[in-house]
Amino acid sequence: MIDLDTDQTTAMSDNGVHVVQLDEPVAPGFEQALVELRAAQRPIVVTHENPDGDALGSLIAMQGILTAIGKHCEIYIDSRDLPLPQEYEFFTLAHLICEPPADFRDRTIVFLDCGNLARNPAHEFGAPGVRILNIDHHHDNTRFGTVNLVDDSASCTAEIIWVLMHALGVTPTRTVAEALYVGLMTDTGRFMYENTGRRAHLMAADLIDAGIDVHDLYRRVYEDVPYGKLALLARGLSNVERYDDGRLTMSALTVSDFNASHAEESYSEGLIDHLRAVEGTEVAALVRDRIGGGSDGERKVSLRSGSGRIDVSAIARAQGGGGHRQAAGFSTALSHDELVAFQREQLAAQQGAPAPA
Repeated sequence: MIDLDTDQTTAMSDNGVHVVQLDEPVAPGFEQALVELRAAQRPIVVTHENPDGDALGSLIAMQGILTAIGKHCEIYIDSRDLPLPQEYEFFTLAHLICEPPADFRDRTIVFLDCGNLARNPAHEFGAPGVRILNIDHHHDNTRFGTVNLVDDSASCTAEIIWVLMHALGVTPTRTVAEALYVGLMTDTGRFMYENTGRRAHLMAADLIDAGIDVHDLYRRVYEDVPYGKLALLARGLSNVERYDDGRLTMSALTVSDFNASHAEESYSEGLIDHLRAVEGTEVAALVRDRIGGGSDGERKVSLRSGSGRIDVSAIARAQGGGGHRQAAGFSTALSHDELVAFQREQLAAQQGAPAPA
């Protein structure tokens, strides 16, 4: 269990079991979330569309934790998000469903890492009267749940689940521990982002003690790269554009780029980190076409804050998206020129500068 009222960070229980202890206060909704998890009737865990490492790790870990406390829990992933991206193919999705069950109104729907209902891949789950437990770490979460546990001090949603796991007295299986670590590793940028706090490192140490193989997980997620991903990266880097003395660094990937590279849509993951790392960049943006076409010609835009001075989630919200201060995204039907103008205006507004001509 976790003792949140002690100054110690680790200890051993009387029976020799490793115990993690934290001195941070619990987030609002924490105790309610515990009550909700213990009382949940045939829970379904769900996350946002196009799930990333934190979303998938949180799903798998929570399913395992709820199973450990005697619940029959199913994982919902929309069929459009399957198969999983290559780097997450090693995950086992126990009790997977791709359609909302007929009795979903009689169940508890546990939303994980989902900032708002607009990102909900199954609109039925957001219908009035559905019992929702909303667990997330995005600061702009709309608190759409019946019960909300939103802790924006957490490095990732997996970190919140790790705390809940200990509070529920659950010892993680290898599968749960690996899923939690993948969520932590990916959402902290391999422990490089500013959201990597003290508790994130305590969590990593605890999961290592639980038996995970750090190098093996790193290799599975970040190595064994398909050649198509390398070819797509080359195209993305050749398409870079810079504006306003390099403060905005952009690239775009078209359907033609994906086809010529024999690349899947998920292969664009990681390209934006190259843009963010360029000297002088305040906002990095990657614009990509949807393979198979988006609704009304929409494209996906991923944003990263280079120095941390720009809140890219505010830029994303202006287009109906969201995310973190340093990592966010949205969908858009704007033309290339309109999108460039919009981002330049948003960047200038946050810097208190005149709108670009």
